[in-house]
Amino acid sequence: MPLTTATDPLLPCQPTDLMAALAHPVHPTPLPSPRWVARCDALAHELDLPPDWLASDDALALLAGNRAPAHGTPLATVYSGHQFGQWAGQLGDGRALLLGELDTPLGRQEVQLKGAGLTPFSRMGDGRAVLRSSIREYLCSEAMHALGIPTTRALALTGSPQPVRRETVETAAVLTRVAPSFIRFGHFEHFSHSGQHGVLRALADHVIDRFYPACREAANPHAGLLQAVSERTAHLVAQWQAVGFCHGVMNTDNMSILGLTLDYGPFQFMDGFHPGHVCNHSDTGGRYAYNRQPQVAYWNLFCLGQALLPLIGEPDDAMAALDSYQTVFPAALTQRMAAKLGLGADHPHARTLIDSTLQLLAAERTDYPLFWHRYTQWLAAQGEAPDQPQAVAPLQDLFADHSRFDAWKNQFLELTTQHQQAPDANLASKNNPKYVLRNHLAQTAIAQAEQGDAGLVAELLAVLQTPFSAHPEHEGWAGLPPDWAAHIEISCSS
Repeated sequence: MPLTTATDPLLPCQPTDLMAALAHPVHPTPLPSPRWVARCDALAHELDLPPDWLASDDALALLAGNRAPAHGTPLATVYSGHQFGQWAGQLGDGRALLLGELDTPLGRQEVQLKGAGLTPFSRMGDGRAVLRSSIREYLCSEAMHALGIPTTRALALTGSPQPVRRETVETAAVLTRVAPSFIRFGHFEHFSHSGQHGVLRALADHVIDRFYPACREAANPHAGLLQAVSERTAHLVAQWQAVGFCHGVMNTDNMSILGLTLDYGPFQFMDGFHPGHVCNHSDTGGRYAYNRQPQVAYWNLFCLGQALLPLIGEPDDAMAALDSYQTVFPAALTQRMAAKLGLGADHPHARTLIDSTLQLLAAERTDYPLFWHRYTQWLAAQGEAPDQPQAVAPLQDLFADHSRFDAWKNQFLELTTQHQQAPDANLASKNNPKYVLRNHLAQTAIAQAEQGDAGLVAELLAVLQTPFSAHPEHEGWAGLPPDWAAHIEISCSS
């Protein structure tokens, strides 16, 4: 199918001089018989896209990669990075194309296609994405946003019968992603390691001027940039840990310079709580286990600091900037976990109660989302009799060892009735979602979509966009996962 052009709301990316060094023009590879799989009308509204544009044939052609944007040719950017702790050299957008930007009420937003065909950086890949992984990223991007966790967004998902080989033969899909910027740690690593320090400076200055203008006032603006990114990353990872989210592949090229959750591959919201849980079947060494994510984030920031060192100058200035992570992360995590308990971070027993709760959950690998949902219900039902059986039974029933649970409960009641700082059920309810994107829910929606019915994708998205609401018609989605969910394997090929 030949590429065509038409009018669309996209604008060219800026600044053009930097993009000339950063990116290569690439035409998307058209797909046969493209079709809509899903469209995120809520995001389209936030972006103030023209009414009905997203549902048009013109938009379908553009977002499937079957026509070029009106302003010109899409771009694939070059970056490098560390993968599983090893320097991987040059990488780049092997299956992603930057279409352009949108001028929106949210500010300028970049629009990117994922799975639109070969680029100069595809290496041994085919430049395609499959329907399975694209549905997972589409749903999780919007689910994370609804949880208040910084993330790239998903505007639309198109599909095609074109076969794509992974472990098996699957069908192709193209995901439309939106973010203020898709710049990664790996972009800085590339230009630093290749000795292109002029481009490195231009890139850093662009990021400062556009996204971190306060850093321009610092004594060392580039050290200020490193500190600001460290602090955003600290807050991001604290939110991941609190909600039980495992990224699965925290390579430096998958880390956003804006502190966004980027590149949903082998991710998982934990079912049973296990600090050492590894969600990525390809991660045989457990480098990206749940309890290692905070330290890996710091390691990745250290790599970013090394990349920025030609601009920062003094290693001590870089280390001082990185030290902010070590201060901000534990404070942010304590605040997040205390809020889940309905406590302020300044509660005198917050740390004790956080630790004892996580130890309780780890002892039996208790279902993490369900515990916090039932805990919130228990807190709301306590009233004047917090130990009444009908209130505590649903929470207690999550544990085989009732004596262990009772010991935790008694400690909790004792410590939260002191100092006149009782838990706030309303605070807990705002920090404990009823619904998260569990693997088995995504897998069920994928299985139906692969048979041509994407209705469950839309239905699941609607619930995940309001994850703190009751949605009684979908009560089962908030319950324990089926036994077969434990056998779902998610790998880097996803």
